[in-house]
Amino acid sequence: MLTEKNSQINSPDNFKEEIDLLRSEIRHHDYMYYVLDAPEISDREYDDLFRKLERFENQYPEFRSPDSPTQRIGGEAIEKFGQMTHAIPMLSLANIFDSGELIDFDTRVRKLLGTSTLIPYVLEPKLDGIAIELIYRDGILITGGTRGDGTTGEDVTPNIKTIKAIPLGLRSRGPLSDIGLIEVRGEIFMTRSAFDSLNKERDELGLPAFANPRNAAAGSIRQLDPNVTAQRRLRFYAHGVGRIERGGVSTQMELLNALNDLGIPSNVEHARLCIGLEEALIHYNTLAEIRNSLPFEIDGTVIKVNLLEWQDQLGAKSRSPRWAVAYKFAPVQAETRIIRIEVGVGRTGALTPVAIMEPVNVGGVKISRATLHNQDEIDRKDVREGDVVIIQRAGDVIPEVVKVKTELRSPVSHPYEIPNHCPVCGSEAVRLKGQAAKRCVNSSCPARLKETIKHFSSRAAMDIEGLGDKLVEQLVDKGLIKDPADIYYMDVDSLLSLDRMAEKSATNLINSIRKSKSATMDRFLFSLGIPLVGETVARLLVQSFGDMDSIRAKSAAELQEIPGIGPEVAQSVVTFFSEPRNIYMIDRLVSAGVSPGFPVDHNHGESYPLKRKIFVFTGSISLARNEAKRIAVRAGGVVANSVTKKTDYVVVGSDPGSKLDKARELGVKAITESEFKDMVGGLSE
Repeated sequence: MLTEKNSQINSPDNFKEEIDLLRSEIRHHDYMYYVLDAPEISDREYDDLFRKLERFENQYPEFRSPDSPTQRIGGEAIEKFGQMTHAIPMLSLANIFDSGELIDFDTRVRKLLGTSTLIPYVLEPKLDGIAIELIYRDGILITGGTRGDGTTGEDVTPNIKTIKAIPLGLRSRGPLSDIGLIEVRGEIFMTRSAFDSLNKERDELGLPAFANPRNAAAGSIRQLDPNVTAQRRLRFYAHGVGRIERGGVSTQMELLNALNDLGIPSNVEHARLCIGLEEALIHYNTLAEIRNSLPFEIDGTVIKVNLLEWQDQLGAKSRSPRWAVAYKFAPVQAETRIIRIEVGVGRTGALTPVAIMEPVNVGGVKISRATLHNQDEIDRKDVREGDVVIIQRAGDVIPEVVKVKTELRSPVSHPYEIPNHCPVCGSEAVRLKGQAAKRCVNSSCPARLKETIKHFSSRAAMDIEGLGDKLVEQLVDKGLIKDPADIYYMDVDSLLSLDRMAEKSATNLINSIRKSKSATMDRFLFSLGIPLVGETVARLLVQSFGDMDSIRAKSAAELQEIPGIGPEVAQSVVTFFSEPRNIYMIDRLVSAGVSPGFPVDHNHGESYPLKRKIFVFTGSISLARNEAKRIAVRAGGVVANSVTKKTDYVVVGSDPGSKLDKARELGVKAITESEFKDMVGGLSE
């Protein structure tokens, strides 16, 4: 530790020496905490060291360096991410799901290597995070980016630098200490405790919760403001390298340890060297047993050939290496009892049944609710109140009822029927021909209204920042909002009457509401919540007819002349605009100053570059999938979920699925994400 005497030295040269010592000490404690998980000092003592370094660097800014711990936080928000090209493609892993497939993998490996001996494998936990590449040159972090499509990702360097688990400068220890260039690959993730804390904070702010730690980590690393990323308590584990100069390791296990020596955390603690399949299966089962006790979520085990020379010899297929697979865990299931079935009401009036169950732990998460979707699904599984059921987290995320243990059913049990009246307002609930859900017919139903307001203010619609779910609940319950137009008639004073609403928050919300008045026409149309009119349909309507008055005047037959508009959608639009209350609401919105504009400037003759072209996305791309769809729609395109003869383009990312095979079968053109971005031009920026 530094002494007080040292801190009194006032010579600039001596201050430089002390600054270097402080940096070294802070890096040492980062290493002990993030790599060895053995902290030596308290958080308070660490913060004192950090503040002291900040003081000295502010006094002598000429001694600052890019790898100083103080350079992590405080960057300005950026407008967009740049691109990062991977010198060696970042491939995804092929998935296997049973021991038979593992045997097949081992057989292929031994055949390609021309050996009948047992293969040494390294098994590492498969983290449920976001893949990242870090480029270090001469020991200094230069660039960090996402995997993207495997060839090109997003340059998220400012956000990467806020993550304390990622060293800005490498330690000079171990076999890789004398390297010029190293590209480190690994996963950014969020621990269970950090995830729970983040969702608790969002709940208190009235913001929607993240579905799982992976989504939270992915959303955090893609923040345009690095200061937001810095608050998210992200972690990092390295699992491999891309390019590397003057490397001195020969096995995967040596590589993991060597990365640790450099100060880059790898999950050596839970990695195991296994000789042959028998040992590999034992460790796979061990990880499956302890997965719920780990501080982070894993969804399987990555099995890698240990010798790096053999990895090079085995090479890769188009999308995945031949020397590694991901052996996924089976979905975690549990048994519980349904106490009762409750029915919720969405913004379109749809009644959704939800099973309220005796709380049970499923994969480390306490589950007490599971959606039952609709009456058809209830009938198919014969789910009843009081039933003992098997539930699982679908995709390890969404709880669902898998099976009813009918042998344990009470003899007085009876089939469940969704009620014919809305559980909130008591109005009639009807099921229209061809639809799965019963719907409340009362457009003024409080439950429908809350969901309507949430949809209206959502990011894809009017994008009113600060109008979260909790706040909407209050506004509707207190009668301040009776339809979306009322949002624009609120003021700061009316907001201050709400619980936990400060003047600054109220002012910010009013400013956000004012800003939303200039939303584009297609977003405004989407925000109205017309049944069956999503972002794509709203865009098509605006492209074809230009303004709201023209859309309102069209008949169902005229609407169906637009490719992509079917009879059900057309009738829904006509029905919506024939309702006087809806027209009254739109008129009030216009009177309040809502003045939607066009997505592109028609006055200057600009066109939609993807006009009416049909796109399908498959595989992992650097853009968030919803954002990619929004870009396509903004450019005039139509986004579909399946490939047909009418599909114009399939946008292919890493690890594409059967959609690519279907496209090849039908002769549909496949393009890369980069080609897609070229087609949409500046809209992707």
